[in-house]
Amino acid sequence: MALENQLKELYEQQGKCERIKNFPYPRQFSSINLYFTNALCVLLPLGFLGEISKMTEKFGEYIIWLVIPFSLLIGWVFLVLEQVGESTENPFEGCANDIPITQISRNIEIDLREMLGEKDLPPAIQPVNNILM
Repeated sequence: MALENQLKELYEQQGKCERIKNFPYPRQFSSINLYFTNALCVLLPLGFLGEISKMTEKFGEYIIWLVIPFSLLIGWVFLVLEQVGESTENPFEGCANDIPITQISRNIEIDLREMLGEKDLPPAIQPVNNILM
């Protein structure tokens, strides 16, 4: 009876995982994030221009050129964060930055076979180029 309950729970958890994996991520979220990030990167120099222009009397008029590197640096940070968010939308696709679901599954299989007393165990999945799949 306990084994039947455990199998039922296993099937329920498997169904939940499949629903999570197959749930479509709305493209609107990704598109809106990209639009707002690009708008921020375009408007960022204008914000820096007003603040850095206040320092021209103290440091000279060439300080205004710092708007360019500051805008590039801050814009780059936001664009990279947006790309990281984009790449983590589907963590089960088998890419290099995704969850190593194959390795996790193999470890579970090895542990279960050890509990059953089997001697012929499959080898653990080794990383290829420091990447686990």
